[in-house]
Amino acid sequence: MKITHASLLNDQELTAALIRLAQDEREATVALIVHLAEFDARRLYEPAGFPSLFQYCRAVLRLSEDAVYNRIQSARAARRFPAIVDMLRARTLSPTTARLLARRLTPENHQDLLSAASGLGKEEVEELLAARFPEPDVKPSVRLLPMPPGSPVVSAAAPMPSSIAAEATPMAGDGIPHAAPATVPSRSTVRPIAAERYEVRFTATAELREKLRLAQDLLGHAVPSGEMAQVVDRALTVLIDQLVRRKFAATPHPRQCRGQAKDGDNIPADVRRTVYVKDGGRCSFVSSDGRRCGERRFIEFHHVIPRAAGGKATVENIQLRCRAHNGHEVDLFFGPGKRRSRGATAHTRPGTSARPTMHGVIAAAIRSGP
Repeated sequence: MKITHASLLNDQELTAALIRLAQDEREATVALIVHLAEFDARRLYEPAGFPSLFQYCRAVLRLSEDAVYNRIQSARAARRFPAIVDMLRARTLSPTTARLLARRLTPENHQDLLSAASGLGKEEVEELLAARFPEPDVKPSVRLLPMPPGSPVVSAAAPMPSSIAAEATPMAGDGIPHAAPATVPSRSTVRPIAAERYEVRFTATAELREKLRLAQDLLGHAVPSGEMAQVVDRALTVLIDQLVRRKFAATPHPRQCRGQAKDGDNIPADVRRTVYVKDGGRCSFVSSDGRRCGERRFIEFHHVIPRAAGGKATVENIQLRCRAHNGHEVDLFFGPGKRRSRGATAHTRPGTSARPTMHGVIAAAIRSGP
């Protein structure tokens, strides 16, 4: 099938085709996992000249490393607990969630654990496992990331080339790569380790490290231990409060609105506050089948009746939308392609310079000395 064939379909046909193809892919994936389990049990990769099923799947089946890892773990778990195959067929488990559960399943707990995980996504399964199998708290630490001598600096935003990643990933006896200490983490990590507790990791700049130290010092009386989690929690509480006040005019002591001109474009503070509470700070777009978006990122105020069509900035006419659905509403009202273009977000306007922060002033004073 040529990909260009999709451009000939109307919206309904394209949606139906996409759903059908996804169903076909799920069925093919389940069949692959079932066959992998039997292939693994017979160790047929050995006469084919491979020391492990992992290497056979990479070289012969041409599967990606992530796909191989998920499917092998799912296949081995399914062979031990055949109920997993039925759950994969019913789409109440995915290869990823089956892999997450595999290391915790036992003959004694598998029925209860599989039932609890039924229908959950990856993050929800991670939460479930963290609650049932809690790990000890992670010790707070700040360390300089090691770099091998003469190695190039790898950007945290850019993924490591697959050839390098393969060489840097140690193989266990079964040929499946085990996690190795990374010299430069490619992305931040938030991982549940127990009920209501998480491990949070990210790469910080020297400037951010200095800000953290300064915050620990300034909070010395309130947080004598300098516990980083408490310092970050206090900082985020202040930041979120500031952002909510700025964007949604949310405040425990609102001032009386002085009103605005009938043709004014701005949304009054009392309207923003009311809409924020009414919509719960989330996108309130609801699809034709009743699904609410609920996104919290890039939230904007949406005029049900657009301003260009005479809509007013009232509580009844204002709703919260994420950026995508705000643009979608424009297309629905005015026709496809009418949403306004949005430039890249910048911290400062062109031709202006960023104002010095109080931290910058203090840091400069520290560097200059008495």
